[in-house]
Amino acid sequence: MAQVIIGDLIMTHGKLWWRDGVIYQIYPRSFADSNGDGVGDLPGIISKLDVLRDLGVDAIWLSPIYPSPMKDFGYDVADYCDVDPVFGALSDFDDLLREAHARDIRVVMDMVMNHTSDEHPWFVESRASRDNPRRDWYIWRPPSISPRLRGEHKGGRPPNNWASVFGGSAWKFDTQTGQYYLHLFDSGQPDLNWRNPQVKQAMFDACRFWLDRGVDGFRLDVAHMLFKHPDLPDNPRKFGRRAYERQYHFYHENLPETHALWREFRTLLDAYPERMAVGEVSPDVAHTYYGNGDDELHLAFNFGLMRLPWNPRAFQRAIVEHEARLPDGAWPCWVLSNHDSVRHISRWGSGAEGDARAKVAATLLLTLRGTPFLYYGEEIGMRQARIPRAEIVDPPGRRYWPFYGGRDGCRTPMQWDATPNAGFSAGKPWMRLSRDVDRINVERELADPDSLLNLYRRLIALRKVMPALHRGSYRPLIERPREVMAYLREHESQSVLVCLNFASRTARFDLEAARAAHGAWKVLLSTTTRSREGMSVGGEVTLYPNEALVLERV
Repeated sequence: MAQVIIGDLIMTHGKLWWRDGVIYQIYPRSFADSNGDGVGDLPGIISKLDVLRDLGVDAIWLSPIYPSPMKDFGYDVADYCDVDPVFGALSDFDDLLREAHARDIRVVMDMVMNHTSDEHPWFVESRASRDNPRRDWYIWRPPSISPRLRGEHKGGRPPNNWASVFGGSAWKFDTQTGQYYLHLFDSGQPDLNWRNPQVKQAMFDACRFWLDRGVDGFRLDVAHMLFKHPDLPDNPRKFGRRAYERQYHFYHENLPETHALWREFRTLLDAYPERMAVGEVSPDVAHTYYGNGDDELHLAFNFGLMRLPWNPRAFQRAIVEHEARLPDGAWPCWVLSNHDSVRHISRWGSGAEGDARAKVAATLLLTLRGTPFLYYGEEIGMRQARIPRAEIVDPPGRRYWPFYGGRDGCRTPMQWDATPNAGFSAGKPWMRLSRDVDRINVERELADPDSLLNLYRRLIALRKVMPALHRGSYRPLIERPREVMAYLREHESQSVLVCLNFASRTARFDLEAARAAHGAWKVLLSTTTRSREGMSVGGEVTLYPNEALVLERV
């Protein structure tokens, strides 16, 4: 197949990296530390690019690396066009781009467009006075007067009842100017006013800055929340555990203006070859962010699989329902873990059974129709770490302890080897390591042909060479799966059958009953025993406990 060179990248005609490839999320603070200060950095990432190339990933997504006071560890941006010194310099980022592209690995930036840091120069100006030219770059409102309130709110209550995702009111009173500003996250993260066209221009210019440097795409933080209803009405109440969950968010999520904005943003991206955007949005409306299939975001995260019990019927229902909602031309993407959630191996099992289930989950993720996103450490089975209360640094974790432990447990340093600091740093890591580093680390698993890491490598390699797996259609074969989930991936003359046994006992799958027995099938991959691979199967497939099989029609 013909190839064309675009910059440093080689593209095969008909193949798109963000559609047909695998994207790997890096939490930079925790990936690899090059200078011994205990915090991961860009040179550290560069030093591990060969490992990522050998894993087979096509792109890396970096959580924010911009200058920041780190109240929310980078999601409070103080400058959109530079790199925080803790991660290195802008020249280090250029080196990362060059080295990644030389290995045919794309680089995706995390763009935080809903809010800035309260230390960003834009907000410092906005806060200076009510008549500052940048006052309207953020959402300011006077208090609602109430004589019964005391303390900070004695001059009046917040403008409405909106709650912050991180707890408490979404409004912070500013004594200097006598008004409240909106912050749907931490009070150090004031929300931008996207109804001001100057804000859009400034943010689009920041994106152009990175695109012009060679960045291949953006992950868009809370892409569904940028616009707020101009009248700021109260949110209706509902039952929920935390304050934010006790409201319906009709007036600051998924407003129509948001879709118009992303159509404009798509036009901006389309001016650059092969660029993409993936949005963090509400799972129940993820399909709406594709627009007509090709005029809004390229991809929209569906986090539905992350909320499910270990049950094949639940997984199949979520997949089928999402597929049915997608507009023509839209391409799904799937994720099992990320920097905001409990690692999936800890959600779905423990001990030996957890290890086996992790292999089934890996097979599911890497054989579905759609783009798979991996979270660093997922490929070696890193668990959710227990972080003592005194060491919690995550804002909602500190606020809601002990009812919610926060997100620190999924952000622990990458486990490269069994040395005292796991090969992450020569100094004291910024966060404690998981206790299982002796057993779960890259070095040990590379040496074990049956490890989870080597399974990921085999699955990704198989996906690359099988058009049915990276471009084919998806068809479930069991209407109401009880133990085994089975589906066909088909592309032109190629058919691949995936069978996943969710049970801890042997299970059987009848190919004839499932209308999949046209000819014989050859086992391409088994997650339990390599001796099965290459065997022919027909009529009925027997699956071992917690086994995944990938078969090709012959």
